[in-house]
Amino acid sequence: MSDNPHRYPPSAEKLKWSDPKSNSVGLPAIIASLQHMGKYMDVPSALKASLKMNQKDGFDCPGCAWPDPDDHRSPIGEYCENGIKALAEEATNAKVDEAFFKKYDIATLSSWPEFKLGKSGRITHPMHLAEGASHYTPISWEHAFKKIGTHLNKLDHPDEAIFYTSGRTSNEAAFLYGAFVRAYGTNNLPDCSNMCHECSGFGLTQTLGIGKGSVTLNDIHEAEIILVIGQNPGTNHPRMMTALEKCKENGGKIVAINPLKEAGLIKYTNPQRPLKMMSGGVAIADLYLQVQINGDVALLKAIILLLLKLEKEHGNIIDHEFIEEHTSGFEEFMNAISQEDLQKCIADSGVSEKLIRESVSLIAARPKMIICWAMGITQHENGVQNVREIVNLLLLRGAIGKPGAGPCPVRGHSNVQGDRTMGIWEKMPGTFLDKLGQAFDFEPPRKHGYATVPAIRAMYEGKAKVFIGMGGNFVSATPDTDYTATALRNCHLTVHVSTKLNRSHLVHGQEALILPTLGRSEIDLQQSGYQFVSVENSMGIVHNSKGVLAPKSPHLKSEPAIIAGIAKVTLRDKKDISIDWDLLTADYDRIRDKIEEVIPGFDAYNERVRLGSGFYLPNGVKERVFKTKTGKAIFTVNKRPEMTLSPGTFRLTTVRAHDQYNTTLYGLDDRYRGIKNGREVLLMNELDMSEINLWPGQEIDVTSVYEGVSRSVKSFKAVPYDIPRSCVAAYFPEANPLVPIHLINRETHTPVSKNIIVSIVKSA
Repeated sequence: MSDNPHRYPPSAEKLKWSDPKSNSVGLPAIIASLQHMGKYMDVPSALKASLKMNQKDGFDCPGCAWPDPDDHRSPIGEYCENGIKALAEEATNAKVDEAFFKKYDIATLSSWPEFKLGKSGRITHPMHLAEGASHYTPISWEHAFKKIGTHLNKLDHPDEAIFYTSGRTSNEAAFLYGAFVRAYGTNNLPDCSNMCHECSGFGLTQTLGIGKGSVTLNDIHEAEIILVIGQNPGTNHPRMMTALEKCKENGGKIVAINPLKEAGLIKYTNPQRPLKMMSGGVAIADLYLQVQINGDVALLKAIILLLLKLEKEHGNIIDHEFIEEHTSGFEEFMNAISQEDLQKCIADSGVSEKLIRESVSLIAARPKMIICWAMGITQHENGVQNVREIVNLLLLRGAIGKPGAGPCPVRGHSNVQGDRTMGIWEKMPGTFLDKLGQAFDFEPPRKHGYATVPAIRAMYEGKAKVFIGMGGNFVSATPDTDYTATALRNCHLTVHVSTKLNRSHLVHGQEALILPTLGRSEIDLQQSGYQFVSVENSMGIVHNSKGVLAPKSPHLKSEPAIIAGIAKVTLRDKKDISIDWDLLTADYDRIRDKIEEVIPGFDAYNERVRLGSGFYLPNGVKERVFKTKTGKAIFTVNKRPEMTLSPGTFRLTTVRAHDQYNTTLYGLDDRYRGIKNGREVLLMNELDMSEINLWPGQEIDVTSVYEGVSRSVKSFKAVPYDIPRSCVAAYFPEANPLVPIHLINRETHTPVSKNIIVSIVKSA
């Protein structure tokens, strides 16, 4: 067993590696998809579900939040390889039933690698772990709800409970969850956004007045140039590749900015276009800038300085009319940028001056510009500043609020953006709380709650004693694994609403419950009949999702039904709360009616969500309406981060493998990067390896030291890779023990998982 059973035990397979791929998707993706469906699902279910996934009369992929086309959708495959893997994971034939939990105790399960845990199957019954017990045992839904209500009502204050939400939760479940938690008396509603795109929302709200992007799929097709920064779409958002392909076919240019060279940004072979497969696909990146880790602000400043130089020499580079009419803060921005040293910015970026100048030439000639980004931008101490500098570049070019232009933060999980819209946030504004109180006739609490990292600290310090997780694998997804595990173990009760077994079920409080829920692909029958739910994708479109497969167990409940069951018991004696939970969950139209009462943009919700592709939520930025403190888009001044490293240290970024989605492992390979049979690896520049006398495959220990506390992962293997000098990469969540709980963006509490200073020694 691992010395730290809350960490991922290593794979027993022998690690292999080869040269990374320079082409993505194509025939290998088709083969991998068919293999997963054939291995984990029965053929009729696989065929039925695959033909309905991401269709207008089907269900939303349980994977990423990339939008579906508004008009034509492929009738045989509106999904990607990782979407099929997500479906096979959810609709697997394997089951974790009562006999399974009777056979395996917590200690045994803790010794299993995460891949083996996840592939054990769907959880079929609600399960309870009594204080001091070694095994989970079955519990009725009635007794599970009663136990939760008893624990919650024994707390000295509602703020001693944490109510976490994963991004897969539907709009209806998220809204109901938020209503219950606030009726209970707290705003402790941390969610996965706190750990990923919170800096995007914060930076965009400061500068543009809305915490979302402003582009559509058609904008991406029409863009003249797209910058893809800190994102690996070939693995994390594979359907985005088709949109980038269309942009290229329309004459657009793409600049990839990322420390690692990723196959999806080099070349893409569309599996739905046989001629493209025969010809070997299409080159995606016209330029590939391998910025050093956290060199993004320096690079953006270098680009801006060179654009300003071109403006001075030739004119017609800066959109003065847009800046004059629609922005504020330009003078302060210009004063600050004029103080920057171009050569210092270039050096700090880690990109050659030649490549930067080539990218500037592309940008200068193409005013219709989109900038896409993901967690390579946001999971930094200066994550908000990274986002604001992206906005500065867009504002200079007037590339906001017109076709083919704008900011495009690419969200991860399939409804993470919708959950926030529904009120899953620890500091929702008073206007939302006012309307929520009016809709349900109670007074919501006003005190801000805990975000994810502060919630972990509260549990660690004994200030929070009950944890309820609506989906997700909390201990693996969060930073500082050892610290987080201790925090969960300090709780009196931990509850996880889940479909599959995961590490967090084994890192528990004094008592623990697992509540099994329906998957996105499964039929949801309530008192009024067949239900659908709704989700919001990464571009602000709300659409319906309706399962088509029979539930894997008759003992599963939907997320809304689970929330209602907990709420009824917990709030039974609160005389000032008169919410009819049974009425709401009997027909989800009633939940949507309440959403319409509370949240702007959801007028005629039940009618519009039933229309084909759904509907777009209001987004003033598209019309150049900026709800900021000045009423205009705001230029900002952002400090260039210090890039000096102490001798013998490296900058570590965490990354996902291709055979993974968030903490869910589909396999142990990373096909595009050439890694096979293992995940405990450190990708290193070959010259750095030589300098510290490491050979390929050598076992190493990696250590981070912050505020006097040393954190280590041991027996990783050094693998040579095309990555800038002094930069290294390791897989999430295996490297999460290195991410200090106190190393965060101070404005958003986002963990700094993309820029951890580490040292490396040979394993003893």
